[in-house]
Amino acid sequence: MDTRKKFFSENYLNYMRQAVGLARRGCGTTSPNPAVGAVLMKGGKLIGRGWHRRAGGPHAEIEALRDAQKHGHNPRGATLFVTLEPCCTQGCTPPCTDAIVAAGIKHVVVGTVDPNPKHSGRAFKILRRAGIIVTRWGEAADGPRSGSRGRSHHQTLADECTRLNEAFNHWIVHHTPFVTVKAAMTLDGKIATASGESKWITGEAARACGMELRQGADAILVGINTILADNPSLTVRSVQSPKSKVQSQRLRRIILDSMARTPLTAKVTGDKCAALTTIVVSKRAPKNRVAALSKRVNVWVAPAIRLSTLDPRPSTRIDLHWLMRKLGAENVTGLLVEGGGEVNASFLLGGLARRVTFFYAPKILGGRDAHKAVAGEGARSLAEVIQLCDVEWKRIGPDLLLTARVK
Repeated sequence: MDTRKKFFSENYLNYMRQAVGLARRGCGTTSPNPAVGAVLMKGGKLIGRGWHRRAGGPHAEIEALRDAQKHGHNPRGATLFVTLEPCCTQGCTPPCTDAIVAAGIKHVVVGTVDPNPKHSGRAFKILRRAGIIVTRWGEAADGPRSGSRGRSHHQTLADECTRLNEAFNHWIVHHTPFVTVKAAMTLDGKIATASGESKWITGEAARACGMELRQGADAILVGINTILADNPSLTVRSVQSPKSKVQSQRLRRIILDSMARTPLTAKVTGDKCAALTTIVVSKRAPKNRVAALSKRVNVWVAPAIRLSTLDPRPSTRIDLHWLMRKLGAENVTGLLVEGGGEVNASFLLGGLARRVTFFYAPKILGGRDAHKAVAGEGARSLAEVIQLCDVEWKRIGPDLLLTARVK
């Protein structure tokens, strides 16, 4: 067997897999920065590894260099595997490209390019001008050193490197959050009985998976009906890790409440995380209610969508496009929508959702008055239905998990 082919197909795959695994450790704690992992290899041996742990802290490349030096390894002449193109500009920390050049790294293998149009590809040019070999992961898959099976593994890892920062990639380009609509339902698409009973449709494993979704988001959004019916805390629960403790304290809670009906006794207005709660009201909300809520939580008065030119009064329907721009400006990169059927429909049918995560329990509820996972007015024809792509199914205990991108 060609040794170069073996090297690329086995060793390189192994090191990049390790870098991806390291990057995942930072998911949920680095926003508004991307999650990145890095591995240093020299002489066929791993000499350093690191990942970006939190926004404002050292980047993955710096962590890997420090790890190598800590264990007595000289990184000069080493190969660096990193899941994302190294930064090349001064931010909270100096450019990683400077540190890579100064360390004498010989070869840099990059999982995916920087999605920021202002920076994309710049690190490659800087490093190559310094005499460093730079390989994009996709190029390794396309080259003659990997066979068809190798290309498949390479492509899978390339996709993983991109998927790691799906929310960041969207936010840095569009300046609005990447919206995921999450719902747990029966096989016939119902999330609650006609009386509103919904605990628990899915099993414990599915609920734990839902908590992990919250852990990876910057903010969670629900409608006022969810607050009135369930009085949820909207925090991360039952995820036992140091990262979950950090996330539970910083997860922002957004409540769509056009008429300011949120009770002052609700958990989201009175618990220790009340400072992270934002209630979005309309201009028609009673001023005394808005004033009372403002003493406990953040209140935003949103512009409303005018439903009819014949009615001069502002409507109570909140302008979600305005809300997305405002959240994006406040560095909310990933928004998890866990609303009822009307809220879910507003984001899906309004073209704001980018991904759906639907949990299906092996149950049938039935009933014309049972609450649907997606309500609203619906598509007017089959030509207007919401198309999903990159569909994945997974078994979660007795339940099924569907994840897909909105096409």
